[in-house]
Amino acid sequence: MIEGLQLRHHDADEAYGFLDQLVDLYLAVYSDGDEFHSEDRYRRQLDLHMQRAGWELVTAAVDGVLVGYVYGFPLPPQTRWWDGIHEPVPPGFTDEDGKRTFAISELLVHLAWRRQGIAAALHYKLVAGRREQRTTLLVHPDNAAAQRAYRSWGWTKVTKLQPNWKNAPVFDVLVRTPARLEERKAVVLIR
Repeated sequence: MIEGLQLRHHDADEAYGFLDQLVDLYLAVYSDGDEFHSEDRYRRQLDLHMQRAGWELVTAAVDGVLVGYVYGFPLPPQTRWWDGIHEPVPPGFTDEDGKRTFAISELLVHLAWRRQGIAAALHYKLVAGRREQRTTLLVHPDNAAAQRAYRSWGWTKVTKLQPNWKNAPVFDVLVRTPARLEERKAVVLIR
């Protein structure tokens, strides 16, 4: 692991204290300049997500400098998370009660700090000990590095989804269960 790396959990109240740093890192990671990755849209998204019950953030810092983070929240009943599914899914797949599914909304690491295990460390720190039956996230189908990482962490593609946001891309919907996390940890410990 990287010397000086610190992983820390934060609730929304704490995160509001360094919101600009979160946005700045997001903009540095998504520097393509398209409207979907704009500062205004991300600030609105982040603010809405931080208001969700159970919202949680894990940050990665090296020598006090933010280099990555991951956040998510349990999906409430009547969530819009599943709106835009393109393919049929098993009956009941989108049913939520506030305790069934934890959704990871962002997992990002600054370009200069990638390929050093930070994303995996953030991922495991956030999902370890979650009580929900499953975890979900959306990933770009053409992001080969992320797709490989998620598969190696026990994620499975279920379908595709295009959120009902202006200029939203189509994403792959990935799901994993806590049992897969425990199996993955065992494999890592054996190596």
